[in-house]
Amino acid sequence: MTVALAVFVALLFLGAPIALVMVLSGAAGAMTLGGLDYLSIIADRMFSGVSPYVLMSIPYFIFTAELMNHAGLTERLIAFNNALLGRVRGALSHVNITVSVFFAGLTGAAITDTVAVGKILIPAMKKQGYTAEYSAAITACSSIIGPIIPPSIVMVVYATLLRDVSVLDLFVAGVLPGLLMAGALLAVSFYLAWRRRYPIHGKTDARTAFRAFLISLPALFVPVIILGGILSGATTITEASAFAAVYTVAIGFLVYRSLTFAKLLQSLVTTVRFSGVVFFLLAASTVLGWFVTRSGIARDAAAYITLVSEEAWVQILLVDLLLLALGTVLDVLPALVVVAPVLVPAMVTLGFDPLHIAMVMIVTLNVANITPPVGMTLMTAAQIAKVPYERAIVASLPFYVAMIFVVVFISLMPEFVLWLPNLIK
Repeated sequence: MTVALAVFVALLFLGAPIALVMVLSGAAGAMTLGGLDYLSIIADRMFSGVSPYVLMSIPYFIFTAELMNHAGLTERLIAFNNALLGRVRGALSHVNITVSVFFAGLTGAAITDTVAVGKILIPAMKKQGYTAEYSAAITACSSIIGPIIPPSIVMVVYATLLRDVSVLDLFVAGVLPGLLMAGALLAVSFYLAWRRRYPIHGKTDARTAFRAFLISLPALFVPVIILGGILSGATTITEASAFAAVYTVAIGFLVYRSLTFAKLLQSLVTTVRFSGVVFFLLAASTVLGWFVTRSGIARDAAAYITLVSEEAWVQILLVDLLLLALGTVLDVLPALVVVAPVLVPAMVTLGFDPLHIAMVMIVTLNVANITPPVGMTLMTAAQIAKVPYERAIVASLPFYVAMIFVVVFISLMPEFVLWLPNLIK
C-alpha cells in the first residue's frame, strides 16, 4: 500500500493525467501484492471497467445534451422561465436557477450547464445591471444541480464503479436533493434581490407565457421520455437514452429547424471526445479499485474513521470534509473514481446505507466543484463573465453557504434521501 500511495502522490504532484496516475499506482500496488505476474491482470481489469452494458447510455446522454445546445433549447427555456418570473424582483437571477433545474434533466454535467446557460444569461444579466461577479456566481452555483437531478452521467459512472446500487435507484434518489439545492439557491436569490434592489422586468401577459410554454414543450419532453420510460419499466436506461437522442434529432430538424448537418457533426465529435475521457477514466479506475479491494485499504479506512469517533454523524461529516478537500483539486468524475472505491465500502462496513452514501458523495463532490482554489465550474463562469476569479469567489459565498447546508442536511437525514426510492419499490 505504501508503494502505491507514494506513486499516486508523486504522479499527482508532477501533474500527470489522473487516468495515468490511477493505472500506474494500481500497477505498482499489484506488483507489491504478487510481483510481475500480477501485471497481466491490469489489461483484464481495464477492459472489465468499460464492458458493462449500461455504459452505452453515456454517449447517448452526451449526444442528446450537445444536440439540445445546438438546437437552441437554452434560449427557449430561458424565454419560458422569464415569462413565468419576469414580474418578480431579480427575475433573471431566479430564472438562472430554474433554467438549470429544467436543463439538468438534459445534460447531467455542471460544466455543460455553465457554458450553455452562462453564455446567454450572463451577458443579459450584466446588461440589466447585475454585477459580472454576481452573474458568474449564480450561474456556477445553479449549474451543479445538473449532475444531481437525473439523468446524470456521474450517476451512471458511480453505479459502474460500485455495483451495490443501481442507476435507477440513483436517478430516483437524486430528485429530492436536487430540488432542495434549487430551493436553497432560490431562497438566497430572493433575499439578495430584495436587499440589493435588483430590477423588476415588465409583466408578461398570460398569452405570451402560454406561447413560450408551447414553444419549449417539445424540448421539455426529453427528460419525460428518459425518466418516464425508465421508471415505467417500458425501457432500460440505455434504450431510453438512445430514444432521447433520436427524438432530439427529430425535433431539432423538424420542429425547431435550427439543427443543421454541420451542427450534428460537431455534436458527434464532441460526444466522441467527452466519451473517450469518461471511458478512459473508468478503465483506469478499475485498476486502482481492484488493488484497493485486494489490499484491504477500505477495511483500514473504516478502522481509521472509527478511531476519530464512533458517532455516525461525526463520521459522515468527516467524510464530507474529505470530499470537499479532494474536490478542490480534482474535477467531479476523477475525484469520484479515485475516492469512491475506498470510502464507500468503508462507510457501508460502518453501517451506512449504500444509496445514502452514494448521494452524499455525488452532491458533496459537485459542491466541491465551486469550492476554491480550483472550482472548475465557478472558474468557467468567471471566464464567461470576464471577471477576476477572486471576485466571483466572494460573490458566490452566500450561495456556497446554502449548498453546504444542503450537504449537511442530506448527510444527517438519510430518510430524506431514501424516501422516494423506498416509495416506488
